[in-house]
Amino acid sequence: MGIFGPKDSTPQTTATTPAAGTGLAALTGDYTIDPAHTSIGFTARHAMVTNVKGSFTEFTGSLHLDGDEPAKSTATLDVVMDSIDTGNADRDTHLKSADFFKTDEFPTMTFRSTGAESLGGDDYRITGDLSILGVTRPITIDLEFNGAATDPFGNQRVGFEGKAELLRSEWGLTWNAALETGGVLISDKIKLNFDVSAIKNA
Repeated sequence: MGIFGPKDSTPQTTATTPAAGTGLAALTGDYTIDPAHTSIGFTARHAMVTNVKGSFTEFTGSLHLDGDEPAKSTATLDVVMDSIDTGNADRDTHLKSADFFKTDEFPTMTFRSTGAESLGGDDYRITGDLSILGVTRPITIDLEFNGAATDPFGNQRVGFEGKAELLRSEWGLTWNAALETGGVLISDKIKLNFDVSAIKNA
């Protein structure tokens, strides 16, 4: 989950101690996602032969964890679409345009959970509504609990890794271009990946 602690702050130590209490029950509470130590990424097939990866660099989110009854846990996420970053300025500009995300008209992508379940061990599944371009559809995210720790600044943190897949056409993202060799420029299937660090609210 990366080094715990704010950017450009001291002390410069990475040591952590276990979170207070034992078991998931001790983790019950409300958390704020830490954008400095969280990544929201995606992968799309390009030209049928390679993958292009990108991420969103500006977002806010929250978690409510119920260690006794995981089904009562919830999550929210709001992503600034203008923060999309694929490592290529021209491609990012195209993704923000009317061909794709129309960020002038739809500046935010949102996720609101509708259900959660334990799959056993450290594995969980969360379902919810994902809204893009004004279209809201359900999505399922598989999560792995990475653990909990108290960082050197006294913050109680939890970490999760997640993954999901979607068909972008179901949210109205249909722009494409045919290839002379057959196939299309951009895959319909998009893979999402999350690496989340969240701090327990005081």
